Formats: sequence, structure tokens, C-alpha cells
Amino acid sequence: MARIKIISLDLEGTLVTPDFSRYVWHEGVPALYARRHKMSFEQAKSEVERQYDEVGDSRCEWYDIRYWFRRFELDDHASLLASYGNRVVYYPEVPKILEMLAGEYPLVISSGSSREFMPYLLAGSGVSFTRVFSSISDYGQLKTPDFYLKVCREMSVSPAEVAHVGDNRLYDFISAGEAGLRAYHLDRNGGTGDDSVVSGLDDFADLLKRTG
Repeated sequence: MARIKIISLDLEGTLVTPDFSRYVWHEGVPALYARRHKMSFEQAKSEVERQYDEVGDSRCEWYDIRYWFRRFELDDHASLLASYGNRVVYYPEVPKILEMLAGEYPLVISSGSSREFMPYLLAGSGVSFTRVFSSISDYGQLKTPDFYLKVCREMSVSPAEVAHVGDNRLYDFISAGEAGLRAYHLDRNGGTGDDSVVSGLDDFADLLKRTG
């Protein structure tokens, strides 16, 4: 088995909780929509979420705040994101484990979040990442196997030399695995006894130690 040279990490749902994005998409955007279209917040939230569902999370646009601000005829997404910066919360074990992993491996972020979200999501990490990749902003695609292969090419490593961990079974585990990465599914509801499933970033770090 190839030696791991790089650790690839998903961001939202893996390092940080979904709180920041939830507030942006389901509180901030509807509030702006209500003001722009002169309706109640409840009416605006219902309409905004209807349109989110109409697009669906299998399309890149679903993750692209610039797309939604154009579609909803809104202004200044940067101010909206900044207003919720204090809503970014790291899972309890993450800062310590990131510091430990950064002492042993180059760390990269392989995320489906758009670039506009990154400064806020990464601000409290406590470490410097070697590279940060956004499948949406950098390549205009979801986290497909092709995305992971592009990350490997950018990092000049073979897929077998990269361990990736993330909370989305399709985009982090199946797609990364199909690309040839050593893929791990982070399930905070508890592992299954399968070595490819971890219950937290600390569990992932322990698994790396056990497997070398």
C-alpha cells in the first residue's frame, strides 16, 4: 500500500458545523429577499426555500451564492457573509487534531463550499493549509471523482498517496474512493465497525496511526 503523503479534508460538516451556512441560506437570504420584494420574512423564507428545492443540491448553482443573489435580485453578498462570521463553529476535537496532523502531513481542503465562504469557514482553524480547493469555484463541478483527480494533479501526488475524510457519503467517500484516494466517511452518529467509517476527526487520526 502506498504511503500517505497528503491529508485531504472536507470542510462543512467535517471541520465546522453547518451553522454558518444554515444562517446564511435560511435566515440571511430570506431576510434580504423579504426586504427586496416587500413581503413578510415567513413568506420570503417559504419562497426562497421553494426555489432552492427547485434547483436541488445535485447542481453547482445550489452552492453558489453569486448565482442566488442574481436570481433573487439582491445586492452585496459579502456583507451578508460577514454579518454571520460569528456563527462559524468548529467541532470540539478539530483544532487539536488539525494541529497534530499538520505536524505530520501537508493538509489540503477539498470542499464543495464556494470561495466566498472560505475566509469565514477557515478563520478559526489554527493551522495553515497547504492548498484550499473549492470544487464549485475552482472547477465548476461537484465533488466528482474528476475533481479529486484534479486535486491530486495539482499536488503532484498519486491518488493512492492521499487520504481524504468527509461527512458526505457520496461526495467525500464514494467519489474520492472511485478516484483512487484512500477515502473515509465521517459519521458523527457513530462508526459501524468498518475501518472506512470514522466517528470524528480524532477517530480518523487514530486510524491513520493504526494503519500507518
